[in-house]
Amino acid sequence: MRINEVEAQVGITKKNIRFYEEQGLLHPRRSTENGYRDYGEGELVALRQIKLLRKLGVPLEEIRKMQAGTITLGDCMRRHLVTLEREQRSLEQSMELCRRLKDREGTLESLDARGLLEEMEAMEQTGATFLNHQMGDTRRIRYVAPAVVTVLTVLLMGGLIALMLWAFAIDAEEAPPLPLIVVLVALPGVVILGVLAALWQRVKEIQKGEADDAKNY
Repeated sequence: MRINEVEAQVGITKKNIRFYEEQGLLHPRRSTENGYRDYGEGELVALRQIKLLRKLGVPLEEIRKMQAGTITLGDCMRRHLVTLEREQRSLEQSMELCRRLKDREGTLESLDARGLLEEMEAMEQTGATFLNHQMGDTRRIRYVAPAVVTVLTVLLMGGLIALMLWAFAIDAEEAPPLPLIVVLVALPGVVILGVLAALWQRVKEIQKGEADDAKNY
């Protein structure tokens, strides 16, 4: 079974599948004929297990230990429940602080951010962990490079198409045969479609990249 079929059956992107292979969580066979990865029922089962556990927030290292047989599913869940309970307490503390702030009718300028940050830091020293979305603030930057490359490529290829059509129009007698013109114009068009498809795929990868999520564990 090829990776496209696995992606369709399990609902995990090819990028994530390859990432799990790099992490040693998946071991597909290699075809002796062409060297392509050959996924079987065992890999499908493993991927469904990984998908389930990751949806529960289980770290990759814990999944690796379970696969190796060094810990049981029960051991993993008991440890993970402790983590979830700690996160729940932290979320409740964040909610309590938000409730206190919602009753204040003043403007943002009246907010004593320094005092509240010191209070939060003191709570963190006792084990609290507040949500931190600062890393997510930079995610949109990842869209810039592929978007810029796509725009420049589309403009360049579009300009090339316009230039060829203009040249053929002003000197129709010296223009190549119509089939060749179609081919010459189609080549930049194919490039445009290719970069647009690559941009769309890159956007989807950025939006749900397991490799980035794994850094939190």
